[in-house]
Amino acid sequence: MRRQDTSATFTSAGPNAQLMSIGVCYFPEHWPSERWERDVEQMAEAGIEYVRMAEFSWAVLEPERGEFDFEWLDEAVELIDDHGMKAVLCTPTASPPRWLVDERPDILQRDRDGTVKHAGSRRHYCFNSPAYREETERVVREMADHYADDPRVVGWQTDNEYGCHGTADCYCEDCADAFRDWLDERYADADELNEAWGTTFWSQQYDAIEDVDVPKPTPAQDHPSYALDFRRFTSDSIIEYNRLQTDLLEEYNDDWFVTHNFMNLFPSIDIYEMGEDLDLVSWDSYPTGHVQEAGESSHDELRAGNPDLLSFNHDVYRSILGKPFWVMEQQPGDVNWPPHSAQPAEGAMRLWAHHATAHGADAVVYFRWRRCLEAQEQYHAGLRKQDGSADRGYHDAQTAAGELLEIEKGGSGDDSLESTDAPVAILNDYENIWAIAGQEHAPDFDYWALLQSFYRPLRARGVSVDIVHPESDLEEYEAVVAPALHLLTADLADHLTEYAESGGQLLFGPRTGVKDEYNKFRPAPQPGPLAELVGATVDQHESAPEHLETTVAPVDGDGADDDLPYRTWAEWLNPTEAEPILEYTSEGVTAGKTAAVRNTVGDGTVVYCGVQPEADLGDELIGALLERAEIPHAATLPDGVRATVRDGVTWLCNFTSNEVTVEGEGGQTDEESIDWRLGGPELEPFDLAVAAGDVIDGLSVSVHRGD
Repeated sequence: MRRQDTSATFTSAGPNAQLMSIGVCYFPEHWPSERWERDVEQMAEAGIEYVRMAEFSWAVLEPERGEFDFEWLDEAVELIDDHGMKAVLCTPTASPPRWLVDERPDILQRDRDGTVKHAGSRRHYCFNSPAYREETERVVREMADHYADDPRVVGWQTDNEYGCHGTADCYCEDCADAFRDWLDERYADADELNEAWGTTFWSQQYDAIEDVDVPKPTPAQDHPSYALDFRRFTSDSIIEYNRLQTDLLEEYNDDWFVTHNFMNLFPSIDIYEMGEDLDLVSWDSYPTGHVQEAGESSHDELRAGNPDLLSFNHDVYRSILGKPFWVMEQQPGDVNWPPHSAQPAEGAMRLWAHHATAHGADAVVYFRWRRCLEAQEQYHAGLRKQDGSADRGYHDAQTAAGELLEIEKGGSGDDSLESTDAPVAILNDYENIWAIAGQEHAPDFDYWALLQSFYRPLRARGVSVDIVHPESDLEEYEAVVAPALHLLTADLADHLTEYAESGGQLLFGPRTGVKDEYNKFRPAPQPGPLAELVGATVDQHESAPEHLETTVAPVDGDGADDDLPYRTWAEWLNPTEAEPILEYTSEGVTAGKTAAVRNTVGDGTVVYCGVQPEADLGDELIGALLERAEIPHAATLPDGVRATVRDGVTWLCNFTSNEVTVEGEGGQTDEESIDWRLGGPELEPFDLAVAAGDVIDGLSVSVHRGD
């Protein structure tokens, strides 16, 4: 069973390290060396403590095979140390140099149709290429050996954003061979594979495992069991490649921390498994870009992002190891890659640093130091402009650094803040994403959106949330939400039953208990092994387009005013032991059918909701869950305004263009009722305040909208 160490406070740079730090990504190889000292001086003046370097520098470090040049990087590391900062280095494997591609073209990836992904940008290598693994070991060993005894280097980032630009998947011959080897370890022979997958459908049987190939263009969709195993293989390939690097770095200096910078809601890697090889988890946060990836954005979201989308990522990455994480790339201003390059709101870069810290970040590292003069990222801002003058983000970073230092000094008494203590867990399993992919049965079905429909009302009440693997130890949580456990084993069903029987409050969402671990239906109704725990089975399911009215209402409701909208997915439930609590009120065949049930199990309660809730329904479900679990919480906060507690300190963050007033329990806002460490009860647009103590219980916020 996977477990998190939720008690540790991670210190990445030794016992004297300051937590809650600000850092920056720096590319000295892009600039004349005469500029470096002034750059580093200005970093120190801003309160920066960590400088990340070298992730795309292979061609500079090794301009030709075997001829390594560390002089420039040594000089940069020395300057950073001279000004009281620490260096975080990166292995440069995300961008193999052209001379290496010319020598060993077999390292390149291929698309599903066999098209080669050539050099000319980045991430142009195959994770399963034996040649590239040899080259990776060679360059990582050279770097690790060079800095093995250098205390100025405190940690490493492996590679950069595994899988970015659609590079998680590769379909070359090396991958085909590796996939067959992976299948050989999983299945005794082709007969066992055929039985596990169910290949008699459409005459898809294999005579030997050697006959299985990587996915190719086909007239119809891939076999879902085959597709799931290929996704598992892809994730394992990336994890194995990363482990090659982490093992090498640990071999040379086990005092270094080793991390990798993950991305927004990235679905292609089982990050819980990969996290087992990391000392520290980090991710890259670009709020105004991520919100555009999620769909249509409001004015405020284009200026500051969506706080719930950001915090969902923070909570995912914090929960992998159950301890503080880093934001390894923080948006510094406008960025080049989303559809629209909106300028962030005044103070947004400061707001993001505080918001991340509140959710458990010990360092926020801005990307990048200075806007570059050439190549693909010219339209990506830095803390400094291309002429070296301060940009908007520099002042925000400088302000945040000073404020976080003062807040930290007033923490729990040891000059540091521990990680977030969350009373609620949401269960997340990447295999469920892979299993549903290709069989969504609704063009707008989105796994992440389903999870966030339960997450958002928790955060709107100021409740901290861990987002953990289903096999995690759940005993510490007062309530657990399981929105989409599509694949379900008997062991996992027993694990969840034990949690509920011992007094846990459990809330299931739709598409739970649908299939076995091979992505096949069971000869039993959904939710399969959970049927007894839930006290109901699923009779029918359907997906509905957006233009149709889809509503449910409480079974004991008074009328049409009780209607609560849902979207995309709906299941008709047949209660066996459970009590119906929601029924369909939409006209037609669904009318009067049961949509949700509640069952008492041992000392706990289990609710199964068969629909994806819209905001009001999600709020009702979560409100009832918190009441049953007796979890203290705020009054429902306005959209864009969020409260978060970390180690006895409460952050109030306003992601809106409105002024807001924060009120404690009983409507009190004065200094006697709330000890404001930073700011006060009146928050300006895109502003924040920090209070001593946990002031969440009974907290409320009023909004003052402009004309």
